[in-house]
Amino acid sequence: MNDIIREIEAEQLKETVPEFRVGDTVKVYGKIKEGNRERIQVFEGTVLKVQNGGNRTTFTVRKTSNGIGVEKTWPLHSPNVEKVEVVRRGKVRRAKLFYLRDRVGKRAKVKELVK
Repeated sequence: MNDIIREIEAEQLKETVPEFRVGDTVKVYGKIKEGNRERIQVFEGTVLKVQNGGNRTTFTVRKTSNGIGVEKTWPLHSPNVEKVEVVRRGKVRRAKLFYLRDRVGKRAKVKELVK
């Protein structure tokens, strides 16, 4: 039974998956259906967490919109996610950045990774 599930999930994986980590600032191009029209909307923010699970891999992005924090969880291999573009790399020492939820303004920024 597990082999059948693994085969089905392997078919649904995307060929090219962008390389990003927690703390990076990314632009997520998501497809939105409005009635019979379909358009692409960009959601730009900091990656708070990445949950790996093969086909079920998800990542959460947080941004501030009009002074209110907005978080959205995206499935990585979903057909509704057109592409993920890394804007800048972040320097963090944690796997989950939930402490950013309590911070406002400059304190909510993540340092940029300089190589």
